[in-house]
Amino acid sequence: MAWSLSFDPSLPWWLLATGLALALAITALALVRRMRGALLRGVAFLALLAALTDPSVVEEERRPLPSVVAVVSDRSGSQTIETRGEDTRTAAAALAERLRAFRDIDVREIATEASGTDGTRLFSDIARGLADVPPERIAGVITVTDGIIHDIPGTAAELPFRAPFHAMITGHEDEIDRRIAIVSAPKFGLVGSTQEIRVRVDDDGTTGGGPVSVTLRRDGEEIARVDAVPGTEVPVEVTVDHGSDNIFEFETSPLEGELSAVNNRAVAIVKGIRENLRVLLVSGEPHVGERTWRNLLKSDASVDLVHFTILRPPEKQDGTPINELSLIAFPTRELFSTKIDEFDLIIFDRYQSRGVLPLLYFDNIAQFVRKGGAILIAAGPDYSGSDSLYDTPLSGVLPAAPTGNDVEEPYRAAITDIGKRHPVTRDLPGSDQTPPAWSRWFRIIDAAATEGDAVMSGPGDRPLLLLAHEDEGRVAMLLSDQVWLWARGFEGGGPHVQLLRRLAHWLMKEPDLEEESLRLMGRGGRLEVERQTLGETAEPVTVTLPGGETRTLPLQAAAPGIFRADMPAPALGLYAATDGTLRAITHVGPTDPKEFRLLRSSMTQLEPIAEATGGTVQRLKDTADGAPAIPRIVPQQGASSFGGDGWMGLRMSDAYEVTGISRLPLFNGLLGLALLLGVLGTMWYREGR
Repeated sequence: MAWSLSFDPSLPWWLLATGLALALAITALALVRRMRGALLRGVAFLALLAALTDPSVVEEERRPLPSVVAVVSDRSGSQTIETRGEDTRTAAAALAERLRAFRDIDVREIATEASGTDGTRLFSDIARGLADVPPERIAGVITVTDGIIHDIPGTAAELPFRAPFHAMITGHEDEIDRRIAIVSAPKFGLVGSTQEIRVRVDDDGTTGGGPVSVTLRRDGEEIARVDAVPGTEVPVEVTVDHGSDNIFEFETSPLEGELSAVNNRAVAIVKGIRENLRVLLVSGEPHVGERTWRNLLKSDASVDLVHFTILRPPEKQDGTPINELSLIAFPTRELFSTKIDEFDLIIFDRYQSRGVLPLLYFDNIAQFVRKGGAILIAAGPDYSGSDSLYDTPLSGVLPAAPTGNDVEEPYRAAITDIGKRHPVTRDLPGSDQTPPAWSRWFRIIDAAATEGDAVMSGPGDRPLLLLAHEDEGRVAMLLSDQVWLWARGFEGGGPHVQLLRRLAHWLMKEPDLEEESLRLMGRGGRLEVERQTLGETAEPVTVTLPGGETRTLPLQAAAPGIFRADMPAPALGLYAATDGTLRAITHVGPTDPKEFRLLRSSMTQLEPIAEATGGTVQRLKDTADGAPAIPRIVPQQGASSFGGDGWMGLRMSDAYEVTGISRLPLFNGLLGLALLLGVLGTMWYREGR
């Protein structure tokens, strides 16, 4: 119980203060003039003013509130090393049990996890765990951690509590560890260019030792080995092999007796950027569909187009002197001999072999394809005539032989069964209807397919669009010259932009358009596997986790030619997947996670905060095979230091809650009336004598 005096004045305080001043002034004046009863009059004035303030004696019934102690368990990734995790659980349970033995202590258990990109956010988790507790009720915070914290406040004033902070450090003094770090790495690089990545190997807890071997892998395949002296930066030159992500993995040889090999591997991801793809478009003659190809390729910012149209074939002889012609001579030697390797794609649009190109140059084009180049034949009546490209050395890489018949009848281009699974023609707008929702064409060049995949067909199931691989290169044949009808909007047109752009990028080996591919992606804490295939089924995929464990995932059909599966991504790091033929690799989480940069336990990081709050930092055990030693817990009142060797102090709070209030008015009822009358009566009696 507690007693106090309270007031509930009937008049404003300023008016009562004025009355008090007047009463004191009158009483003082009377005393100066030695008037009888002056002192009693002053007492009467004060009694009257006191009655107007309505004083009361208040009695509160109070119940003490228990002090709150937070027991914080660090369950971040670095706490999984050796016996740290088990030691943490044992120590936290023992601390909670000891604290619950005190009747005036309320235990708040908090667990902190690694945030992935930001490392261990211990103090942020403490603030969230104690957000509903008034600061004056917190008696202390006891953490069990390895001491590697990434959100330590700069001063004690920034802490979310005003109580002693104690840290029990897991691990032991004689820990050693080896780690490799990426010092600098480019984010982007041109495909085929050489880039420099700088790495450094550090041996923590040990000195001396010679160079260590570092293995370099690109997309999971070993490409080099280098030696690195611990503590010294090593520049490593790498080649950006392809577009999209190039994953470079650096792995060091292990250090005997080190804590873990989890940070013996570092990853740098360099996104491959292609230079503008160079396309050579050769039109055999001016025709209505020529501009369709030119407009499409010129509208693609990633394409550099070189376009020539044969306006004057060699057989055209009209006697006009060469120096009077306003035509640009076709630079056949520069394009098809000395500079042919500078192009990524060559397109022949209704081209006839009429002596403009010597046969030797067609052989150069065939070799260009076999070495990794690409060619597209947009055929018209020229392909089935006497000057057909099939009658040149180029025929060795062409997937269809002309029969000599041109079929001229209205038809709608159709997607074949294999075309529904091919990324070039899959899901073309309008293809989901029968017949397809696009305009008719009126001519198709009849040809017998000898290789490749017919992804579109015309009347009588004749091949219309053929796609083929030739050694390291690619070939496409469009056996009609009427795609311009779609571009002109005839009968509503058709998806010419989507079709021709996909076709050009497939020829130039765009990764997303590969017909046989395996992709691995990490999204939202899950790992997604996608298999693109022209087959009707897909083999199960074996996924290798960062720790080396493997899991087999059956794939489910998601769309024609697309099979998918997913699984949780339980750890940060490098994942690999294979179906026995194809292989994919991806990295989940940050490439250089803070959580695993330093693995040796530390007492020094938390010492400034502990000292500023009067707390302590102590080792949980001295050796790797020792048992955790839990310090004594000592509740304290009014102390400034809360701990020492083998014990931890708590600042017990004086917080309470009021369970009841009783009030006794002093100037109310008969008691107040009697007091006032007694004072006034005494004053009158004194003055009447």
